[in-house]
Amino acid sequence: MSRPRQILLTLFLPLLLLSLSQTCRAHNITKILAQHPEFSQFNHYLTATRLASEINRRLTITVLAVDNSAMSALLARHFTLQTMRHVLSLHILVDYYGSKKLHQLSRSSTLSSSLFQATGAAPGTTGYVNITDHKKGHVTFSTEDLPDGASPATYVKSIKEFPYNLSVIQISSTLTSPEAEAPVPPPAPVNITELMYAKGCKAFADLLLATSDVETSFEDNIDGGLTIFCPIDSAVKSFMPKFKNLTAPHKSSILLYHGVPVYYSMQQLKSNNGVVNTLATGGGVKPTYTFAVKNAVDETVTLNTKVDEASIKAMIHDEDPLSIYSIDKFLQPKEMFKALLAPAPAPAPHKKKKKGKATADSSSDDDAYSPDSAPSDEDTADKNAAGRIAIEYTSVFSAILVAFAALLAF
Repeated sequence: MSRPRQILLTLFLPLLLLSLSQTCRAHNITKILAQHPEFSQFNHYLTATRLASEINRRLTITVLAVDNSAMSALLARHFTLQTMRHVLSLHILVDYYGSKKLHQLSRSSTLSSSLFQATGAAPGTTGYVNITDHKKGHVTFSTEDLPDGASPATYVKSIKEFPYNLSVIQISSTLTSPEAEAPVPPPAPVNITELMYAKGCKAFADLLLATSDVETSFEDNIDGGLTIFCPIDSAVKSFMPKFKNLTAPHKSSILLYHGVPVYYSMQQLKSNNGVVNTLATGGGVKPTYTFAVKNAVDETVTLNTKVDEASIKAMIHDEDPLSIYSIDKFLQPKEMFKALLAPAPAPAPHKKKKKGKATADSSSDDDAYSPDSAPSDEDTADKNAAGRIAIEYTSVFSAILVAFAALLAF
């Protein structure tokens, strides 16, 4: 091989392979397990403990899933949700172990860090999991602090594998660990209005305090995960003339519109685009009071309601299960205010009509945006996501073709 070709291979191929792996790595553990009803309880508690989002955001992960029978034995012990999170964290390994790798372990065994260990919740080495490949393909899993007399879990089958990013495998029983199963003291109560007062959102905090039922709704949603987007004082001041003219129910709805019943860290907001429900969202066929989270190349995160667009200015609080961010505008839902129309496309040139034929009427100026006639936010988000994926794949393979064309030219 000529020297120029060697240089091109050295420079381009690692970058191309990395780009391809980044494009293909996206996974959704909830959707994967939803295809297997026997894991419905395990799947439910991954969501309830917010471990599902932790799995989805990681590049390399192995999930040791257990079926409903094994979960029933665990649920019979009536752990708190926080303790359940620690126990299930043991079943998430921060490395890739597909079925082939499990049966080809060097020295027949290895020690893998679980999410319980990686997050610093496990004291000492109690969050490590021993994986042992016995004779005749028998693989077992046990914790570092497995009690005397307790049996390790055994490998049952592979459920889904995306080498070398995600592996979901079934094991026979839940992993036993006295440290993970120890009672966890409840977190100290958080006063959201005090946090807002200290970080430039005093005016919005005052609105919450003046509407006690709304403040209660925010507080009641903290344990299950909550993200609050708090308009800064100047944004509230600018919006107050409109706010004062709203009915009492609309005032409550627009305040609830600033809360999302899911915990989002800043990193998650920066890596996700899409429509989100809010505390004001109804339970109809077409969700109401939603807005779109968008992020730019410069990592600026914006919230688009189709009436206005706000940017995140600062992080006020970010500690699972609660995050609060200040934004530069008061969010205005399209259900209350007229949506902004996109610029109309230039009219197509009219064909010359024969004499005596009436020309088609032009569109009426009254054809304004209507939520009922417009595509749903969810459909738009799905189409945008599909489009982004197609663009990513096209870009990657185009780059591959360009690189190899350059190689052939030498």
